[in-house]
Amino acid sequence: MAYRLLTEFQKVFDGHEYRHRSSNKGDNVAIQFFEDLYELGRSRKLVTAMDAHLRVMNRANRQHGKVARRGDATFGEIIPGEQARIEIGSHVAQGPVATIEIGGEVKILAKAMIKQIDRVIGDLTKQVRQFKRGGGNPICIGIVGINSAPYAIGLEGERSFRTDGKAQASDSGSRRRGAAATRSRNAGF
Repeated sequence: MAYRLLTEFQKVFDGHEYRHRSSNKGDNVAIQFFEDLYELGRSRKLVTAMDAHLRVMNRANRQHGKVARRGDATFGEIIPGEQARIEIGSHVAQGPVATIEIGGEVKILAKAMIKQIDRVIGDLTKQVRQFKRGGGNPICIGIVGINSAPYAIGLEGERSFRTDGKAQASDSGSRRRGAAATRSRNAGF
């Protein structure tokens, strides 16, 4: 099985400019998690609820009536009386959710990975608190992607930067250290 989440993550960098501050990149990666859950089919109950549009993903990433920082992906029970919609090529419908049963947050390490670890872990921790503000005990998914290209050219506004293993480290050592630090500090999730 080809995982949609991994394919979508590769699309973030592959063959075009990487825009560091583009807010929808994480959303586009995270929503693929729900498609992968469906395609895995490990829970007949979950797949049945998805097919009946009783459980939907929410592209707006908000829980109805609850003020909280939005995550990159939310999934839960559709608000009764609301109409779910399904995009071509998707199995999981979209709509407003009354509950957050699964929340996802994506962080991408593209440069200066070691310097980013504390911020990334802090962001993931804060997002877990936001998902739980709505009540219940949601499953919280943290997805940390590490760009493993030998070099990359990133764009932030009009400024571009090339990671070359020196001033803007993106070498294999930095990737290995970044991945190890993320795993060791993420044991609580």
